[in-house]
Amino acid sequence: MKILFLTPQLPYPPRQGTTIRNYNLIRALAQKHQIDLFSFLAPGEIFDADNHLAALCGRVITAPQPVRSASRRIADTVTASRPDMGLRLESPGAYARLLALLQEESYDLLQAEGIEMAAYGQFAVERQPRARLVFDDHNAEYLLQQRSALVDLGNPLRWPAALYSLIQSAKLRRYEQMVCSRSDAVVAVSEPDRSALVQLVPDRLIDVVPNGIDLDEFPYPPPALPVSPAPTLVFTGKMDYRPNVDAILWFAQEVLPLIHRERPEVCLQVVGMNPHPRLAPLRQQTGVEITGAVEDVRPYVYAAAVYVVPLRVGGGTRFKVLEALASGKPMVSTSLGVEGLGLQEDRELLIGDDPATFANAVLRLLEDQSNGGALSDELTAAGRRFVESHFAWEQIVPRLERVYQAAMRQEALASP
Repeated sequence: MKILFLTPQLPYPPRQGTTIRNYNLIRALAQKHQIDLFSFLAPGEIFDADNHLAALCGRVITAPQPVRSASRRIADTVTASRPDMGLRLESPGAYARLLALLQEESYDLLQAEGIEMAAYGQFAVERQPRARLVFDDHNAEYLLQQRSALVDLGNPLRWPAALYSLIQSAKLRRYEQMVCSRSDAVVAVSEPDRSALVQLVPDRLIDVVPNGIDLDEFPYPPPALPVSPAPTLVFTGKMDYRPNVDAILWFAQEVLPLIHRERPEVCLQVVGMNPHPRLAPLRQQTGVEITGAVEDVRPYVYAAAVYVVPLRVGGGTRFKVLEALASGKPMVSTSLGVEGLGLQEDRELLIGDDPATFANAVLRLLEDQSNGGALSDELTAAGRRFVESHFAWEQIVPRLERVYQAAMRQEALASP
């Protein structure tokens, strides 16, 4: 088939969740299909012939990300019917570039990646009505905002953010329902997300195509690194992403002090680009290191004693979890942090949904590692086996191709 991918960021280099997913899908699909790409460039970013996408795609058309002022966003929150995410990449210039491409090329299938690209997907299919439109919803976004509001309502200082999320959740519910209903097929990344979308459009083809991992990038057993004198807990992720910010603030303020009562030498490393200003006070907290952007997160993960996933807000399936399991790291997570993955407590990881339980699980692993590490070894071996069995891209991309085939036939496809 001839497929046009529409992505909110240039998929290569794959630095974060959206780009990792988009790059690996394009890389695998390009082996059998003709792929073109329409994408946005971040400020200062360029696309040139050295980019891997040039070899994978027949044509790559880019547009600069538009700039929306804070005042414009506030006005849109009050007056616009579309949600904030649906307006983030609105650009007359981008529509003009996409139109020019659609006038020169014809496609069998159009794939819009996430809420930010939904309007561009609709624009494209209106001009090529014989093409099938697949909407890849990276999260059930209305549910994510609903969860954010519930968390922030517990803190009066966060009530303005909670109000924003309540408004956005209502707008996203209507918008996601419209987008899904106008698409020939919808892809969710987890079963909980699929169930949330089915509530909006019960008669629409919605299938699960989870995030995956390139196992060759995460050798197992992991490479031996110098042992730090102080046990390190590590969290990785884009640190201006609201669920990640909430996770680390909760962990550093509520969980880490409980760990320090028993093990004051333990250090928390927060590894990821664009640390949010809300994290600034943590730089003064004993035992916390915020690295900012790093060239490669893997050495930090390999060197850690425990990987922590203290997420209280979110959706989808998280690359950070898959990468840590593939890297052979014992893990402690909230239930929400591994929602939709199918992991089992005490088999692949430990679970803690309140500060005391989370802290005790971390201390249990640290004590185990001081006494030979039998439990840690069991968890890491099981976690690696689980990722190998369920989340290699070679297993995932055929599921997406089955969605394509069903969309082209306009037949329902039952989720496996």
